[in-house]
Amino acid sequence: MLAFCANQQPHSIDNRRRFHREMTGFNRINKQQLMPRSYDQTNVAPATLMRRLGAIGYDFLIIIALSFAVTAAWMFITGAEQAKGPGFQSALFISIFLFFGFFWTRSGQTIGMIAWRIRVQSKEGLSISWTQALIRFFSAILAAAILGLGYLWMLANDEKLTLQDKLSQTEIVYLPKK
Repeated sequence: MLAFCANQQPHSIDNRRRFHREMTGFNRINKQQLMPRSYDQTNVAPATLMRRLGAIGYDFLIIIALSFAVTAAWMFITGAEQAKGPGFQSALFISIFLFFGFFWTRSGQTIGMIAWRIRVQSKEGLSISWTQALIRFFSAILAAAILGLGYLWMLANDEKLTLQDKLSQTEIVYLPKK
């Protein structure tokens, strides 16, 4: 093995680790990824219920496709003829949360939200955390489970916030055309 630094021993474990970190970029942490992103608040307004429902409809179609993929992977990995049981249900549930959590924390928009030009953000106009995404995910399930009353609440609320907005301290905003 060649030494990458002339004044170091060529076979030192520390040198190998340092070399690997430098080559892979492992030691370079992008501080932008660790800090919440600040979104442009120019001309944003609270999203309407119709836009939210439209985005939910689009995302529902993607969730169906994701569920098919998870089911196929589960059946392939386990060798089972049917995908069932608590392990499968947990894998499906976690994959759906990861879909929403990934998009909400990275850009504030799922694919359906991009199409309907809406974004989830903190009340301060920042990207949401994984904790907020988890609270939002579970409270959205609750909002739908109580016959949609958690969503309809925004029609009577002056702030135009749904149950999941209130509980996760987030908001959905409409983005103007660029």
